[in-house]
Amino acid sequence: MSRQHYLQKNFRMQDTIGYLLKHTFRAMSDCIHGKFASQGCSFQQWIVLMHLRDRTVRTVADLSRELLHDSGAMTRLIDQLEVRGWIERQRNREDRRVVELSLTSQGSAVAESLIPLAIGTLNSALEDFSREEVQQLQSMLRRLTARLQEMESEPAAAKQAP
Repeated sequence: MSRQHYLQKNFRMQDTIGYLLKHTFRAMSDCIHGKFASQGCSFQQWIVLMHLRDRTVRTVADLSRELLHDSGAMTRLIDQLEVRGWIERQRNREDRRVVELSLTSQGSAVAESLIPLAIGTLNSALEDFSREEVQQLQSMLRRLTARLQEMESEPAAAKQAP
């Protein structure tokens, strides 16, 4: 039997992991968006540049999935980055229907130049945590993500079981 961390008799939505993660994300996002506002690159643009720098995505569709953006909004963001000379689009050699994205040298420089701002914001947010606590939090979030992905891939019958 699985552990019962939540019970109906004392369930409060604001104590759920999802609620706490969403509010943590919103607070962090609000904090960092403000710091990026004066940098000539929005936080959202920088996130796209970083995904391309780290090669976690290749296409607009990949970015849309990763950032939970609709493809139209993501295409407009990519258009802005291309106009600024920060990214390039290239047709895939094996499948010409696929358009791959890559950083230009200027885009790479912008991404790298803003890393200290992101690091400073994260370090300030975590200043009351020990290194071990941060590593433990990272580990727990990775485990939670892996479990949720595992649950998502389970057959439908297993998902409906009480």
